Amino acid sequence: MFSSKHGKASEEQVKPQSDALAGKLPHFTDTHGVITTTMNDLPGYRIIKVLGTVYGLCVRSRNIGANLASGFKSLAGGELGYLTNMLYTGRNQAVDRLVGETMGRDGNAIIAMRFESSEVGGFSQVCAYGTACLVERIEE
Repeated sequence: MFSSKHGKASEEQVKPQSDALAGKLPHFTDTHGVITTTMNDLPGYRIIKVLGTVYGLCVRSRNIGANLASGFKSLAGGELGYLTNMLYTGRNQAVDRLVGETMGRDGNAIIAMRFESSEVGGFSQVCAYGTACLVERIEE
């Protein structure tokens, strides 16, 4: 949904998936009917209700084989594809959980979405967070 096999942006990542938004708002994405943006507002929309901060967390581990292979690869330099893929997968799961929490609060948008990632005890952690809102399109 958010990335291709090689970690490059796919068409779905760049363009909104909703027909109502397609071609009109390139800085928004629409996931399961929930608009997400890193902006603090939604041009063309009115915020009806702020539903509060929402979070999506994902903690992933590497298997021992991948750890060894990545260790050898790091000696030679270059991208560690397995680890990149793990971070993309973690990010996607965190966003899915963020959207799920928003839908659980009857929201249809997330503004000011951000990501944090870190390592906790050898495990990769990704946190997506933002402000869940109920929005409506402004009639022009």
